Amino acid sequence: MELQPLYQAILDGDQKEAVTITQAAIDAGMDPDEVVKKYMISAMDEVGRRFENNEFFVPELLIAARAMKSSLGLLRPLLVESGVQSVGSVAVGTVKGDLHDIGKNLVAAMMEGAGFDVFDLGVDVSAEQFVEAVTEQKVQVICLSALLTTTMANMPATIEALTEAGVRDQVKVLIGGAPITQKFADDIGADGYGDNASAAVTQARQLIA
Repeated sequence: MELQPLYQAILDGDQKEAVTITQAAIDAGMDPDEVVKKYMISAMDEVGRRFENNEFFVPELLIAARAMKSSLGLLRPLLVESGVQSVGSVAVGTVKGDLHDIGKNLVAAMMEGAGFDVFDLGVDVSAEQFVEAVTEQKVQVICLSALLTTTMANMPATIEALTEAGVRDQVKVLIGGAPITQKFADDIGADGYGDNASAAVTQARQLIA
């Protein structure tokens, strides 16, 4: 069965078409891991590349991620059943005091599209909740997002909480958001900084590798 149209449907953000093709692939007994890696992850990588080159913008990113997520929803039970390993595990959240979620949602969707297991902790996430994600879910990377300068201080506070809990060396910390800079990431001892969702995926891959 030819699955190039699945790649195209995700790229176009055609959710209905993506789901139809994915279901047909399942019915035809195709390897779910191959469907994900060869067509879905590569489509989201292309979405990320186009975003980086200003060929795609946030709306295109969102609809592509939505199409990918719907297809992935059909395949996930089969992936679990066949014992396929994910690329890695990531917890994503907007820090305490900050209720903005568009950037965080984009990062979560792009991470999922890249093959990561994603734990979306939501908005207004306390340092303790991030610590729990490391101790209980054993995530390898935590992504902290902030849109307000007033909530940026909760990023170093979270890193401090990880250190106090004795788990700082077990996890990589990636930060991002409108007011965040590479210098700020360096100053607070974060492991990485992404200025957009696509860059966050690249950073997470490098940090886990």
